[in-house]
Amino acid sequence: MTKRRDIDAVRNLSGDIWNVAVDEYQGGFLKRRDLLKYAALLGLTGFAAAQGLGGARAAGAGGGTVRVGLGQPTKAIDPVSVTDPASIGVISQVGEYLILDDPKDGLQPKLALSWEANETASRWTFKLRPGVKFHNGRAVTASDVVASFERLVDPASGSSALSAYKGILSKGGAKLVDDETVAFDLDGPNSNFPFYVSSDVYNAVILPADYAGDFEKTFNGTGPFKLESFRPKQGASFVRNEDYWGDKALPDRVEIKFFDDEQAQVLALQAGQLDVIPSTTRLELAIEGNPNFKLLSVQASSHDQVHLRTDQAPFTDKRIRRALALTIDREAVVKGLLKGRAIVGNDTPFAPIFPSADPSVPQRKQDIAEAKRLLGEAGVPNGFEVTLTTERAYDIPDYAVIIQNFARKAGIDVKLNVLPQDAYYGSATFGSSPWLDSVLGITDYGHRGTPDIFLNATLKSSGAWNAAHFNNPAYDALLLDYSKARDLQAQRLVAGKIQTLLLDETPAIISYFSQYSRIVSSKVEGVRFTAISHLLLDRVSFVQA
Repeated sequence: MTKRRDIDAVRNLSGDIWNVAVDEYQGGFLKRRDLLKYAALLGLTGFAAAQGLGGARAAGAGGGTVRVGLGQPTKAIDPVSVTDPASIGVISQVGEYLILDDPKDGLQPKLALSWEANETASRWTFKLRPGVKFHNGRAVTASDVVASFERLVDPASGSSALSAYKGILSKGGAKLVDDETVAFDLDGPNSNFPFYVSSDVYNAVILPADYAGDFEKTFNGTGPFKLESFRPKQGASFVRNEDYWGDKALPDRVEIKFFDDEQAQVLALQAGQLDVIPSTTRLELAIEGNPNFKLLSVQASSHDQVHLRTDQAPFTDKRIRRALALTIDREAVVKGLLKGRAIVGNDTPFAPIFPSADPSVPQRKQDIAEAKRLLGEAGVPNGFEVTLTTERAYDIPDYAVIIQNFARKAGIDVKLNVLPQDAYYGSATFGSSPWLDSVLGITDYGHRGTPDIFLNATLKSSGAWNAAHFNNPAYDALLLDYSKARDLQAQRLVAGKIQTLLLDETPAIISYFSQYSRIVSSKVEGVRFTAISHLLLDRVSFVQA
């Protein structure tokens, strides 16, 4: 009876689209957590509080300094052009978004109080939170929001978000309605647009309208901490923002130190000099079983995509592409390489954590006999030789060796070409980037709260990250249908068609979706983070000895 009363209480909050989600929850197809996330997508920002789902986290004792180790930023820290995890972690202390994509509760209001779409989801209107100030004391207005997004979609700005907004939002699309209201006229309908103005697009920090690209001078944002000092190549410190619009930060200070070597980070943590560091498999082994440290993880849609160039031999034949995919034992990769901290993928960007993913699509499994049959049918019964080009980062070189070993079982001889990250990405443009030009490669893609960016940027014919050079009109048409779908049933119907098409064509192999982790001292509580490297430290407290 309790669940029935819950259903009666939440039905009809936002029309037919919302009621479809409620029906799915009632039928057991949608978890309560996912219902909460869907409510936020529709702009039902009061739903969580009204139903007791989510809400504020318990506050610990205030005071103290949180000490963080991060890698070296790859260039000057600028929200418009940032791409590296260290810079994102730094910006997280001072910068904010219209919406936070919280790993637990989904889309949460930050500088936007509410949002809603028109009937076709081609225009989205956001009401801004009043009374917010930048650290320099100036009030945030809709003009700042419009300028922030116009800057991100301007090809002349050096924005790293251009690929995310391509085909979604163009220059002139962000419009001032009044001082506390902004409207976005999209390039086409998109029912998931709130994710594009959330922390999922890590460049979408709201900056002053007159921002001149000098972020490192002041770190002028709206966040719970403000700049105390910054030392390039060394670190930064931030103090509590007493004029913050929300609950004041619990710690007095955040102190960040940059490291060239990850081993030095764990040594500093073990010596009691740091409280929080990033996590890698190697570092996790160093603290395994030690009660002084804990590993915190969130499930993500992050994945290492293996692209197969569909326009170059040998992968012009989809049977050969499928054969290579069939050599991989995905469960073994998850258990061995990733120590169980991942979920199996099915060669599409639809991670199981996405409510729109169609779970009825059959899971691809290792089948060496079928791989050999397909190779014979394609005219290469004895296999072939191919070079796999990838980046020297994270677990990717080890993953490349695993793919090499699995492929050998079907007679495929994979040669490895592992490059430094900057060499692998090159200029990140077609014709001058091993990432985008190699016939076979592995690229890491960070978490997103919706599959849209993956679907469009990596596999659409005109996608800026389409390393597979996949050009399939049927796929492109399905993407449009997916973007127009307004409820979960409609999205899942199209998603199933996309998943089935990608399994047949296999322009990419996605064998797992990783968790994202941080290593934390047992002396601190309340460390939060997103799977895109945002580090949220305003609720951190210290355990009393």
